[in-house]
Amino acid sequence: MRHAGSSRLPEEAPDISRLSDSLEEAIHWLSRYGADSEGGVTRLLYTDSWQQAQAALAERMQQAGLEVYYDEVGNLYGRIEGAQPHLGTILTGSHIDTVRHGGKYDGAYGIAAGLTALLYLAQRYGKPRYNLEIVSFCEEEGSRFPLTYWGSGNVSGRYSPDRVPDIYDDAGLSLKEAMLAAGFCSQASRAWTVRREDLRAFIELHIEQGAVLEREGSSIGVVQGIVGQKRLTFEVIGEANHAGTTPMAWRRDALAGAAEMVGYMEKLAQSYGPPMVATVGSLTLTPNLANVIPGKVSFTLDARHSDGGELSSFCSEAAAGLGDLAARRGLILTSHEWMNAEPVMMDAELTGWVEDICTQRDWSRVRMFSGAGHDAQVMQSICPAALVFVPSRGGVSHSPDEYTSAEELAAGVSVLTDLLYGLAYDKEGAL
Repeated sequence: MRHAGSSRLPEEAPDISRLSDSLEEAIHWLSRYGADSEGGVTRLLYTDSWQQAQAALAERMQQAGLEVYYDEVGNLYGRIEGAQPHLGTILTGSHIDTVRHGGKYDGAYGIAAGLTALLYLAQRYGKPRYNLEIVSFCEEEGSRFPLTYWGSGNVSGRYSPDRVPDIYDDAGLSLKEAMLAAGFCSQASRAWTVRREDLRAFIELHIEQGAVLEREGSSIGVVQGIVGQKRLTFEVIGEANHAGTTPMAWRRDALAGAAEMVGYMEKLAQSYGPPMVATVGSLTLTPNLANVIPGKVSFTLDARHSDGGELSSFCSEAAAGLGDLAARRGLILTSHEWMNAEPVMMDAELTGWVEDICTQRDWSRVRMFSGAGHDAQVMQSICPAALVFVPSRGGVSHSPDEYTSAEELAAGVSVLTDLLYGLAYDKEGAL
């Protein structure tokens, strides 16, 4: 790739009011699929609400004149073939799945933004040189199965539909069974190969999920890299017994031990200082009855840091400390690491172009790291990738309360439109 600065921008800036109206409508439209009575959105991988949302998106893409197709794991694409299709494909998009009772912007914004940008460019400038595509990745969050980036992971080759992990949801349904029930991972769904080897760049637009941009008063976050992340599940086994007849000194209370472990990890993370963060976000008791001492407790640990060495050091120290606590209380402790994502730097050339666009279009910007994982970090392993943020009000995300104004959403799409123009249309050749 060659950085050509201002030559890649169209002379005419994107029409912000037009982008804003189209984008806001698309986000609210998509939020109907999986909506609950309390204002949240739940679209878990391969569920009915997920299938309905992907099908509605496919229909919307077709009505807009895009060539639409699924791959065999359920990633959905909309394509504008380029004048020189052999040159490869410029891809933008994000993920369709949500957390439980999440908001309407996380993931969906990047999909709505990509569709808005592609249609604007096609209507304004016609056929691009490179193929232009939008993707609605089937999964990113890890909300239904203990696995993340199933969509982009298959595109990048990290995963394969021929080797589906043997994992299960809370109802005991396997990932393979859920895929087949949704119509994927079968001979009939193999018209399009999952792994992509034609991609020349991937751009993801996303709400920040933090408060940096809002506090800085900036419109655009230029993401330099994404922190590393480890997720583990710990299981504490004690002895279930009668709550009234078992003296305190004789108890092997799994919950009391787990509570001490959670406090220990909080203090340990604080001792490392910023940017280390650690969270116990899920805890399950057995038998979970008011008059029975808990005999087993499972809890998760989510640890993140921009330095892979510091992250590994924290997790090793935490495991050793928890082991000591378990031994002192006569408890059995086991652990399972089910996510290990190293810190990833975004492509320097693409992030440089984003900064150029912000300078020339007079958008205020901040260089930053992302504390949350995104599909862009997976895609960076097979092609140059960029991640662009817009503000989140109050830094709220993964919640029905997440919100970004129409003007801020449109600013991000304006930057995306300019970048896609430079990559796919510029006659000097961006790649």
